[in-house]
Parts: sequence; C-alpha cells; structure tokens
Amino acid sequence: MEALTKHLSYGRLAIACCALAVVCSTAAIAARYRSSRHAPPRHEHTHPIPYPNLELPLQVSGSQYEPLAWANVSGWSDDDHLAAYNAFRTSCKPIAAQQGAPADSKALGSSLRDPCRIAKGLDLASGAKAREFFEQNFVPLRISRLGEEAGFVTGYYEPVLDGSRTQTDVYNVPVYRRPSNLFVRGKTQASVGLPNSGPVYRKIGRRKLVPYYDRGQIEDGAIAGRGLEIAWLKSQTDLLFAQIQGSARIKFEDGTTLRINYDAHNGYPYTPVGRVLIDRGIIPKDQMSMQKIREWMEQNPDGAKELRRQNRAYVFFREVPLSDKDEAVGAQGVPLTPGRSIAVDKALHVYGTPFFIAGELPIESEQSKTPFHRLMIAQDTGSAIVGPARADLYFGAGADAGKVSGRLRHNMQFVMLVPKGLDPVARGHKLPIPGERPSARIAKLFPQTDPQKAKPADLATSGIAKGAAKDPGASAAKTPAAKDAVPAAPAATTSVAQSAPVAEPVPLPVARPDIPQPEKRRTRRYRHHRDQ
Repeated sequence: MEALTKHLSYGRLAIACCALAVVCSTAAIAARYRSSRHAPPRHEHTHPIPYPNLELPLQVSGSQYEPLAWANVSGWSDDDHLAAYNAFRTSCKPIAAQQGAPADSKALGSSLRDPCRIAKGLDLASGAKAREFFEQNFVPLRISRLGEEAGFVTGYYEPVLDGSRTQTDVYNVPVYRRPSNLFVRGKTQASVGLPNSGPVYRKIGRRKLVPYYDRGQIEDGAIAGRGLEIAWLKSQTDLLFAQIQGSARIKFEDGTTLRINYDAHNGYPYTPVGRVLIDRGIIPKDQMSMQKIREWMEQNPDGAKELRRQNRAYVFFREVPLSDKDEAVGAQGVPLTPGRSIAVDKALHVYGTPFFIAGELPIESEQSKTPFHRLMIAQDTGSAIVGPARADLYFGAGADAGKVSGRLRHNMQFVMLVPKGLDPVARGHKLPIPGERPSARIAKLFPQTDPQKAKPADLATSGIAKGAAKDPGASAAKTPAAKDAVPAAPAATTSVAQSAPVAEPVPLPVARPDIPQPEKRRTRRYRHHRDQ
C-alpha cells in the first residue's frame, strides 16, 4: 500500500509538471505574438546609409551652368541696375502673394521669396544701391544649353493695328475670342489664359473629342457666324503678327483703343513662317526679319495664303481693360517693362528670375552692333521659347519697337541670378566625397595574377625575381639560361628587393573541375480513373 501511494504521488507530480510546461509555453507564444504586433517593423538592411540624402543644389533640365564672380560678369557694371530693380519689384508682387509650397517644383521653387521680401522694404533711388542689392542677394551662374557656349535671343513687341468694331469692305478679317467648343483637359471655360502648348480638342456632342480646327479651316470659315468676333482687321497678315506677338492694340476710327491678349490656341505646334521662307530660298537667313516677311506677303497675296497655312497654329484673344498708357500684361500677370522684360521657357524657369544678357545686337540699324548688357526679368512665356538659355526680349509697342524686335536672331551670353539660398557652390561643399573603393586597396596589397593567362616571359621573370630575393646564387645556378641572358640581374634585383620589399603575387585558384551530375530519374505519372 505504501508503494502504491508513492507511485500515485509521483504520477500526480509528473502531470502537474507537464501542465506547468504547457502553460509556460503558451504564455511565451502569446508574449511573442504581442511583441510582434507592437514592435516596429524590422528592416533587412540594418547598416546606416553611408551618405546623407541631400537635395541637389540646382537642376535645370538639359543645361550646363558655371558659377561666376561678379567681377567676371562681362558688362555688369555698365547696366542701369535701378531700372532692372524696379522691374524685379513688379514681379515680386505675385511672388509675395504665394502661400505654401509652389505648385510645381522647378530649379528656383520658392527661393525668390527671400529677395522679394527684402526688396519690398527697400525704396531705392540710385543705381549703385540697386546693384548692391543684387550682389548681396543673388549668385551669378553662366547658363547655356548642354554642349553649347551661348544662348539665343529674339525680340517681340505689341503691334498697333487699325481696325473696326463691325465688318466692312476694308475691315473684313475677324479677331476671334475663345470658342465655347474648345476643350483643354483640366480646364474650364471660366479659366483665364489656357496653356500655350499641349493638345486641344473640339467637343462633338457630350463625349466625343476630336482635334480642333487648324488655321486653314478657321480662315475658310469653320467658326464664322457664331458671335465670336471681337473686332475686324484689314488683312490676315496683321492678324498673324498679332498672334505671333500674343497681344495687340487695335485703333478704331473714332479714336478709341481696344487691347487684346492671348487667351487660348488650337493645339497645333507653332511653325515659324520665316523658317519656311529661308528653307525655300526666298529670303536669305542673314536678311530675315519681320519686315521682310511682311513685305513679301504684301507683294505675294496668293503665296502669303499658302505660307500662313504652313503654320497650323491659331491663337484666340480676350479683351483686357488697359489704356494706351498701360503696357501689355505678360504670362506672370504683371505689366511688362520695355527693355527689361523677357519671355522664357516656363517648363524650366520661374517667373521673376533675373537674367543678365550680354552681347551685341542690331538696335540702331540692321547693320549696327550695339553693345547690349542688361539685367532682364522673366515675366512672360511663348510656345516658341524653348530651352534653358532662350529668351524673347520685349521692346514695347508700336512700329519702332517692331522694327527693333523684328531683326533680332542672335547668340548671346546668359547669366542667371540665383538667390543665395540656392547657391550651388555652398551646397556643393556639403555633399560628401565617396571613399576609396575597397577593391582598390585590396588590389594594392594583394596584386592578383592569373597563371593561365600570364605570358611565359612574365612567369619566368617573376620566378627569377622571387629566387633572387631568397638566394641570388642559387637562382643563378639553377637557371643558367637566365644567367647568360642577363648577367647583372642578380645584383640589381637584390638591391631593389632589400630596399623596397614588394608583396608577392597571389595566384588565382584553379578552376573547379567539371563534376558530372547524376542523371535525373524520370517517373511516369499515371492517372487513376474511377470506374463508372
């Protein structure tokens, strides 16, 4: 009985131990599950990133730029910096009104806000003070298209045209406003100033979209009689030049003036009619100007019609409440300043950016080479203005401005003024220099040689050098051919080896032998069909 009682007690103890082990293991599993739910995710790469993720100093697609010192900016001291400063303050008004991050990320982004904030509190009255402002708040960078040394400039102006509010025998060319069936993705009819590039559609019904009418179809009356006429001009040539410039002043017989600005286009790429005349050999390239184009069109009415239709792009206008004393409004939404405003590529640059443009231009006459060193402000854009160092110089309104701007097609030097917050030199110092590659250090300590690829002469030479370093006499005794060929080699080799010991080359391991792989057994798979 005592033995039976002791046996039962041991059995109960064993059962209790097993139960305790099950409870502990269950608790451990639960704890691990809870920790896995609340623990931060584990990363496979636990090593820290060797280089910090720094923002690049400046990026302008397809361009090359070089930091300069102000003393190396050619013609910088010759400019009227006060005039440039006043134009810059005009651009600062919409820049200061921006809130939060910019809508699109470009090279300058919102960095112009700092110099604009400073300029807002400075009412400068001298050129010296204005020059000091630019030098203290900007850094000059020479910029050009990748692989090119200079930029390219043209000119534009605001034409002053004779017109009528109603159609007559003299004034029979309509100036159209934007049609209601013109559709641009992401825009509505209430949008002011649609993009000057990109696809444009015409709505048919409620859903179908097709490309809009081109110039030839519109000139033939595709949208006539729909009440879209703003005014009437004398000729299609006048309308073409107003569309190329993007704005115009229309003088009526009663002495009043109507101002029109770009509002939309029909979606076709712009084709310069001057380039067509050059390609056809009608006007030499060195004589090309807007005056030459106008003269040829007036003398060749039939040819002018065909030439216009080579440019399928068509521009629609809107009325703007401006008087004769007001200047045209650029794409930035501010009045342009003659001789200080430029149109740039909006896809690359930011409105309000100062550009110092230097070179020689035919300002006085077609043959003159007038020095041109001016700080210009980016306030406008155009569909033909493409590239990092491409600008259209605005010269004002009227026939005289048209003559000057019409003969400009010249290469010029571009220096972009970048706010000091984006100084590429200062930011470049923060970029770490990569360390030496480990393989380079290993190669110096352990030069690798491949015995299978080494030449016999190299192997013999390395053997002589190795033997000479250990026992010159033994090397000479074992290699009589080498002794006869190079009698003074042992002594010279000994001195070099003693003065500068060199690590012995480590041969590469022999290639692994090809081991035949056992042939895999092929097994057949049988389908067992159940008897029906």
